[in-house]
Parts: sequence; structure tokens; C-alpha cells
Amino acid sequence: MTFYEIEFPLAALSSEAVEAALLEIGASSITFVDRGDEPVLEPMPGEVRLWSDTLVRALFEASYGSGSGSAETASAEPASTDAARNLGRLAAVLGPHITETARVRRVENREWERVWLTDWKSMRFGRRLWVCPTAAEPPDDPNAVVVRLDPGLAFGTGTHPTTALCLQILDSLPVAGRSVVDYGCGSGILGIAALKLGAAHVWAVDLDPQALLATRANAIANGVSSSIDVQGIEVGLRPAYCVMANILAGPLIELAPTLTEACEPGGYLLLSGLLKVQAYEVKAAYGHAFERAQVVERDDWCCIYARRGA
Repeated sequence: MTFYEIEFPLAALSSEAVEAALLEIGASSITFVDRGDEPVLEPMPGEVRLWSDTLVRALFEASYGSGSGSAETASAEPASTDAARNLGRLAAVLGPHITETARVRRVENREWERVWLTDWKSMRFGRRLWVCPTAAEPPDDPNAVVVRLDPGLAFGTGTHPTTALCLQILDSLPVAGRSVVDYGCGSGILGIAALKLGAAHVWAVDLDPQALLATRANAIANGVSSSIDVQGIEVGLRPAYCVMANILAGPLIELAPTLTEACEPGGYLLLSGLLKVQAYEVKAAYGHAFERAQVVERDDWCCIYARRGA
């Protein structure tokens, strides 16, 4: 099986229109790539953020006719006729500049999922909490608490500093036998980690249906599905001993009354998804109800860790 890739700048085009056009002509996968070095802050669940200079890459399976050329000859080049036809179809929908800026190249046939996971390694957070790929060997540590997770469509594997900070702090909290809220659960990594650390129950909340599906699937894979309720944001929060929200500064400020009310007296609050410069404003939104608030930093990011007054 042979593949080829069509690549072109997104420029002023709508990402939704480009995606629809590529799927219409049979793209197997579509990727949006930063052409420069422009960071995109962690999006809210369900939100898609792109760079100001974005490159579109679409992967296609080559289709060959029944001409007289041998299979070896056919596979030696990209399916130029097929690619040219698809470029023409794209230009008709998106504009003639597509054919002027696009690049076509042959792509080696590989087991892409395995390639993607090559650099996804087991990671430790705190003293005993580990996040490991499902196929990885368990850590050589009898006290290790292991969450099995592979990259997926929902945010959260522990590689981003905001998630890593939450996991690091969570490992130190006395959540055993307690209830936990994971607000903006994404992949469910924080709630599942809490259950692995002994939490009695977790309410995982997200506005993105894909995140809710990912959390359910990951909870099942980790054997904790019976102790987690997955729900949309329209459902009210029950009081919990530990409330975690790894989202963004603006929503965290808006949600201050809701998340404060959800945290039991004497309970813990973890707020992440923040740049260091945003910590003061977010901390101020919760300061009236929480004491001993600390800001833990990693790179340009931070996590606010506080305990509610009794």
C-alpha cells in the first residue's frame, strides 16, 4: 500500500472548510502544523486553536489504475495522476492558489500508531505516581501507582507542564477514601490518577463529548470505571474533598463561585492551565475562601494549590 501527502499553507482559509474539502476527496488523515514557533496555550475542551501561520498536511492512499506499468514502477513514484486530480478538486473548492502553493510527496507505509508512540515514555510524578503507555513494562518500583494511558483525541497525557504539575501535587494529597472532582477532565488522567491513589469516587466533568468518551474508555482500561461518574457541565457539581480544574485562566476566574462551592471545608483545590503571569489574578478570585494558597511553577506555567478554610 502506498501513500502520498498533500501539504499547503492554510493562510486565510477556514480550517473547517479545508477539513471538509479534504475529507470529501478521501483524505485518510488531516494535520494542522505550526510553520513558525508560535505557542498555542492549552485549549478549553472542545476548542480548536490554530497558529497564525499554519500548514495543512493531508495523507491519501494512492489509487492506481490497471495500466501496463508494473507494480514496482507504480510504487516507485507518488501517485502523480491521483494527486494532480485531487489538487484540482481542492482548487475548485478552496481557490486556484492551492495548486500554486501545494507540495506533494510520497509517504512510506508504516504502522503509524506505533511510530507515534515511539517517543511516548513512562513518566513519574511525585514519589510514586506513574503514567505509562499501555504496552510499556511496569516501573521497577513495588510502590509505584500506575495509570495506563496512550495519546488520544482528548487532552491529557502528563507531557504538558500544566497536567504534570497537577499530577505531582495530587501524589502528595491525602485523597485516599475521599471524593474528587476533575473539572475539564479531557482524557480523564487526573481523575483516574486520583482513583489509583485511593480516592473513593470521582466526578469527571467536561463540555466536550469526545473528552467524556475518552475518560470512560481510559477508566475502563485502568479498572476504575465503577468509581467514576462522567458528566457534562450542565450537571451540577457535588461537594468533594478535592477539586481539580486544569483549564484556562479566564474560565477559572468565571468558575470561582462554582468550584469554591464544590470544594468541601478543609478540602483541597488544584487550579492549572495557567501561565505564571496569570497566577495572581486567578489566585485573587479564590482568596476569600481558601488559605495557604501556593503557586507551583514549571517552565512558563503554574498550578495553584490551596486548602479551603474549615
